[in-house]
Amino acid sequence: MGPAFLWYTLFLLGLFAGAALLPGDAHDGQLLADGTRRRYTLTGLTLFLATNAVVAVGTLVFGLSLAPLITHFGALAITATLYSLVIGVVLYVQGRAKGLDDARDWPTMLRRGAMGVELNPEWLGVDLKMFAYQPSLIGLWLLVVAFAYRQVELTGRLTPQMGLFQVLWWVYLVTHYRREEFMLQTWDIIAENFGFALLWGDLVLVPFFYCIGGWALLEQTEPLSRAGLLAVSALFALGLWMFRGSNDQKHRFKADPGARIWGRPAETVGGRLLVSGWWGIGRHLNYTGEIVVYTAIALCAGIHRPGPFLLPLWLTVLLSHRALRDERRCRAKYGSLWDDYCTRARFRMFPLLY
Repeated sequence: MGPAFLWYTLFLLGLFAGAALLPGDAHDGQLLADGTRRRYTLTGLTLFLATNAVVAVGTLVFGLSLAPLITHFGALAITATLYSLVIGVVLYVQGRAKGLDDARDWPTMLRRGAMGVELNPEWLGVDLKMFAYQPSLIGLWLLVVAFAYRQVELTGRLTPQMGLFQVLWWVYLVTHYRREEFMLQTWDIIAENFGFALLWGDLVLVPFFYCIGGWALLEQTEPLSRAGLLAVSALFALGLWMFRGSNDQKHRFKADPGARIWGRPAETVGGRLLVSGWWGIGRHLNYTGEIVVYTAIALCAGIHRPGPFLLPLWLTVLLSHRALRDERRCRAKYGSLWDDYCTRARFRMFPLLY
């Protein structure tokens, strides 16, 4: 693996040190099954901006190039997988030491180790489940930028579509970190144990798969038309509005049931289920918006290469399944009230279709 192991190790250690030492906004998590709430210090935006500053200064002052991240892409992915495995084993051993698992047969131990046995493990005061989003998303961003460095290295210039690819990912990540507290409402944070499965998804799947469009863009020399660039940008803006906007509406309603949504007081079913804004059109339009965002990012590479569209296709399958799981939980939680809500918000994810 050569230098890839050293690079990735320094990357992880640097982010972890930043998460432990840098200031961040404090937020309470959701009420847990045991009746408690965790207090989180969210440092993601600080870490993201600090990473951008280091890359900018390194490039302008010291001639840094991120292109080697692409030439060592496979070795980096293998390194991240090894770290996922090692940390997953440590977390399982740690959980067993706390009495959270007493399995004796190997199949059960492997299964529980993969899925995790502890809900909120932490090291040195850092919540590991929330921290894992930092090497995930910041790692993704560094790989996205590395494709631009690599294209300039190979061709001496940056195509407009590669430039748009950078801009869309940057906007997506900044808008994520601007409201990082939304992550505290997700099912992964609230209810999923933290083990190898979630860890591998964060350290490997997201950064190394979500940047897939960069490979197609590297091969393109013909610039995308201005009309094409504008169309992709418009589609991205629509998806981001739907995705971030619906999550913001839900967050504001939970904090204040009297919040105004799209200029009107929030309307509910039974005083509990929001039917204003996007939530009155469909039950999971936050997922729909996310799929639209990734479709727009894939379209940066045009329509002639199938590779980039594996990402929105994967998310369509994943989020459609998650929507079904969400609805089973909601029906169990709200009973007949959920049926009333479904009558108001008739569509699950795709208005007029599904």
